[in-house]
Amino acid sequence: MSKQANRLPRVAALHDLSCFGRCALTVVLPTLAAMGIQPIPLPTALLSTHTGGFTDLYFDDLTPEMEAISAHWQTLGLDFEAIYIGFLGSAPQIDVVERFIDQFRAGSLVLIDPVMGDDGLLYSTYTLEMVGRVRELCAHADLITPNLTEACFLLDEPWRDISAMPAEEASAWGNELLERLLGLGAGAVVLTGLQKGASISVSGAIGDARFTCTHPYIHAGYPGTGDLFASVLLGHLLKAGRMTADTLRTAADLAARFTGSAITHTLHANTPVRDGVLFEAILHELFPCAEPAQDTH
Repeated sequence: MSKQANRLPRVAALHDLSCFGRCALTVVLPTLAAMGIQPIPLPTALLSTHTGGFTDLYFDDLTPEMEAISAHWQTLGLDFEAIYIGFLGSAPQIDVVERFIDQFRAGSLVLIDPVMGDDGLLYSTYTLEMVGRVRELCAHADLITPNLTEACFLLDEPWRDISAMPAEEASAWGNELLERLLGLGAGAVVLTGLQKGASISVSGAIGDARFTCTHPYIHAGYPGTGDLFASVLLGHLLKAGRMTADTLRTAADLAARFTGSAITHTLHANTPVRDGVLFEAILHELFPCAEPAQDTH
């Protein structure tokens, strides 16, 4: 995943820009930068706010702009250590994303975070046609990171409240979803949002390896936590230099810990839910991941 030893890793970040409410690019860019990574944004849509808790929001699908920017990047010969895909603007845009992967993926880690919904519901701008196209897109990924809702939509599986299931049933269903997600064609899967009692877990699959990382459940939820988790996960994988069962498990565990810390900080600050996760004040926790400055004296 390292193309040049003398530069920061580059990540092409294909996410929306929601101007108010911390999520997508307003989370992705500072998080990756704090980890010593150069994020290069390719906005998929422009929104006045995110889609949760707001009405009459402005939304603009940026597919034509994506095509023009990508074409210019090709003339510059840009390359990336990772391609990181999140919220998408429309079904036709997915054709552009597929072409982008084909054109720029050489030597890159392709992470698709299928940002489509939560709590059993799709986001207001998503359609079932888009769900089907995202399902196809997953086959192009080295790693996908759906939450439980997104996993159910990708698999055409009715959403169930895992927290209300008996423990053995919840575990069996989560394992079944993980295996079926791997069957979509991605090289690896990290499934998030598996909340049961006082705990919440992320489960992963890569090759023949399986793992689960469990942490205390914090009774609060904010927009942007999924973007934060996937960004920290990607940052740690890039710092590791390769994706293996061990590096993926470690990265998932560290990402879950940092996300939990951000949720706790947001809760203690009495931040309104729709303002999104209050992560800025704890970004310093990620700084040790960055390469130390070289002494030139």
